[in-house]
Amino acid sequence: MAVGRRVLPRGYLDFGRQLAIWLGFYFGYLAVRGLVDRNTAKAFINGLGIIGFEQRTFHHLWEQSAQRIADSSHTLLTAAAWTYWNSEFTVLCITLLFMYLRRHERFAQFRNTILLANMLGLIGYALFPTAPPWMFWSYGFVDGVNHTSGLVGTFSNQFAAMPSLHAADALIVGVLLFKVCRHWWSKALWALWPAWVWFCVLATANHYVVDVLAGIGVALFSVWLVGRLSSWLGTYRKRAIVAP
Repeated sequence: MAVGRRVLPRGYLDFGRQLAIWLGFYFGYLAVRGLVDRNTAKAFINGLGIIGFEQRTFHHLWEQSAQRIADSSHTLLTAAAWTYWNSEFTVLCITLLFMYLRRHERFAQFRNTILLANMLGLIGYALFPTAPPWMFWSYGFVDGVNHTSGLVGTFSNQFAAMPSLHAADALIVGVLLFKVCRHWWSKALWALWPAWVWFCVLATANHYVVDVLAGIGVALFSVWLVGRLSSWLGTYRKRAIVAP
């Protein structure tokens, strides 16, 4: 146990508790995905609705512009696909581990913000299943990450486009790591991280512009609400300590 406390801020028991929280969320996600996947017709209707909305509002499908930029370079397209697959889980999990081990005083707030954002995303998927752009090849969208792979179909929710949790989580991670990093170059990297992820999810035809905007809204709301609750809880604890 002493070794555990030298490596882990609160020992093995607390670390196991954190793992249990994320496993619980993962299985909850699978349950919701099972419900969402049954609404194929509704997902395609919603996808067409977003395309029509963007055409009327922006008079242009900016996702296709992002795709043309990425297609201009094999390296850029590969980087965009790699970012799409790794930003949501690999980078997020590494950030959670880094915060737990090295910036533990901020870990709980970061964890709660990510959990809240993802829970809101799951509600969005259940209420508004949406076929992503790559499914509408007739509009000129091209699948940038090969969703025909059996492995991809097993571990991904094909109709989880609205809101974009890639966009939400990237913003939360970028803002947090910008605050806690101590070198200018690392701050610059994480300041640019959200915008890069937003570009990648558009360039690979996995999300619409509206999805990204909705994801940004989810992130900002989650940051605000968790911050307010943390502030309220801190004030309550201080009053409880000084109370006779």
